[in-house]
Amino acid sequence: MNLKEVSELRRRWRPEKNAVSHIYGCFVNANREIVADLDESLGRMPQEEAERYLGLLKKVLSGTLGKNLIDIVFSTQQVMDSEEHRLLTGLRSSELKDKTVRQAFYQKVIEHLEMEGDSYLLLLAHDTYDVPRRGRDGEEQEDASEEVFSYFLCCVCPLKLGKPELNYYPGDNEFHCAVSQTVAPPELGFLFPTFDDRAANIYNALFYSRKPEELHQEFIDAVFHTAPPMSAVEQRETFQSVLAEALEEDFNVEVAQGVHEQLTDRIVQHKESRDPEPLALSAREVGIILQDCGVVQERVEEFQKRCEEQFGPGAALSPANLIDTGRFELKTAQATVSVTPENSYLVETRIIDGKKYILVPAEEAVEVNGLAVRFAAE
Repeated sequence: MNLKEVSELRRRWRPEKNAVSHIYGCFVNANREIVADLDESLGRMPQEEAERYLGLLKKVLSGTLGKNLIDIVFSTQQVMDSEEHRLLTGLRSSELKDKTVRQAFYQKVIEHLEMEGDSYLLLLAHDTYDVPRRGRDGEEQEDASEEVFSYFLCCVCPLKLGKPELNYYPGDNEFHCAVSQTVAPPELGFLFPTFDDRAANIYNALFYSRKPEELHQEFIDAVFHTAPPMSAVEQRETFQSVLAEALEEDFNVEVAQGVHEQLTDRIVQHKESRDPEPLALSAREVGIILQDCGVVQERVEEFQKRCEEQFGPGAALSPANLIDTGRFELKTAQATVSVTPENSYLVETRIIDGKKYILVPAEEAVEVNGLAVRFAAE
């Protein structure tokens, strides 16, 4: 899915546009026990309560593609005949109305999901979207449709305990100390099937994780039974390791500056272009960037080889997951030098009288702990 398709579905979950009739789910305590089963008509709920449920589910369609939103790809064999795909298909085809199928899904999640001892609320909702046709000008034609997209969203929301507080109980006409439990935003969730080219793709699910560095791989393995994808943090660490190992002594500050600058430029240009497709680079394209930075061909080929070994043949690398576009930092055992990325060109490294130095020109005012200081007279 691209950004435009995610946004199109996300708009479906606005209170004034949604066509969701039911909310299903269960409340699971810290002992992995279902203590409440949810089967509620959205139309019979108070408006504020219904909006809260929709807001929680809508959150599963937020974040950055390739970082918070991860493509889960099923094999042809899984789609043809596998327990995990049959379960997801059963939820979708029954529009979540089959209690037996729902309970099977709940038990699979409860058995495998690790939530660090927290209670949580698991929510499910189904939607049928009459996809409007788009004219040649790209505008939607509300009265013309070529596709009906049937899908469901799932989200897992931790319950957070508040501080003990005195509360008034009108029935007893007394005050008692009580601890409130609040449903927090989703920790994880998914969409099935995906909405690729504005149509159903049963070969994919879109997985959401609030924390890109914690993908809950035990959930992915249990529910989708696919190889867990690399988290954004793992991608960055792997990329840095591949660079350092492949380039060896050729990996200097100037190369690091050049790679950071060119990847940042690609990210900025992609954002300005408003291209809905996620930005991705191949190992070959990153190799061209290394060549532009003066790295010899032998080292470039070694980098590309190691990339294929670590990320897989033909892997698409997301530049936003490879670098921190808001920071350029140099560290030694004694000090840290941090500059804004657009000014990284100011940083130099030199060897003076046999010692290594990091140099930053100071042509304007200099502050030390917030105090303006002057340089000693030469």
